[in-house]
Amino acid sequence: MVGRTVRASFHAAYEEALGRWPVPVEAVDVPTPYGVTRVNSCGPAAAPPLVLLPGGGATSVVWGGCVGAGLARAWRVHAVDLVGEPGLSVPAPGRAVRTAGDLADWLGVLLDALAGGPVTLAGHSYGAWIAAHAATRLAATRPGRLERLVLLDPTQVFAGLRPGYVLRALPMLVRPTPGRIRSFLAWETGGGAPDPDPAWLRLQDETAAFPTVRPVTGPRPDLAGLGVPPVDVLLAGAARCHDPGRVARAAREALPGARVEVLPGVPHHALPLTAGAAITRFLSG
Repeated sequence: MVGRTVRASFHAAYEEALGRWPVPVEAVDVPTPYGVTRVNSCGPAAAPPLVLLPGGGATSVVWGGCVGAGLARAWRVHAVDLVGEPGLSVPAPGRAVRTAGDLADWLGVLLDALAGGPVTLAGHSYGAWIAAHAATRLAATRPGRLERLVLLDPTQVFAGLRPGYVLRALPMLVRPTPGRIRSFLAWETGGGAPDPDPAWLRLQDETAAFPTVRPVTGPRPDLAGLGVPPVDVLLAGAARCHDPGRVARAAREALPGARVEVLPGVPHHALPLTAGAAITRFLSG
């Protein structure tokens, strides 16, 4: 059981990292059937809505660099803490998210609460897997709900994970500690990115003691032929989780009309932290 002092320190680290965002942030708690979801929103209220989903083990705070690179000038940004993952979202007792369908239902309710019209949905890593599953559901049941789907170095969408990556991550996943988390991040980035913000690193340290539920796993989303909403894919060229070239080829084959780009030299976990200008350019294109 996680003690009160650990939870208090997590909250303090979260608020410290969020406080480094260069724009005013409105924190909103959105009720859903699967729990209360924390969303950190910024940017002009009348701007087009952009919903951002972080990767597994991250929080909405990871998008601060992208917000600072200009997203909050052109969009009404809604950065989400995934239910069951580290963050300030609170899962509902007795209503766990267990399947990709549950995640799609959760996200559909959340999108309705955040914006009435079409939404641009972007996700990184595991967040991209969630976004892709939700997009297929919405395209079939509520066409027009999504304006655009943006997948940022998606995992388990177009290709599987490299076995060596899984083996390297296993100790951190089985028994997370601050040391194991930092060691894994240092290995994955491999010196190919600037040093992360110390406040963000402190928050990642605190996730080691965060009471999470088991991440949802499942099949790859069937995006073949998905033309509405349009799909864009931005890949981290130095990713160790998968082969970026292979993922790019698979994405172009599955989605002939998609825009697929690879950012040379950018590691997987550093993408939302250090490639804010590239992500802003990509979303604005």
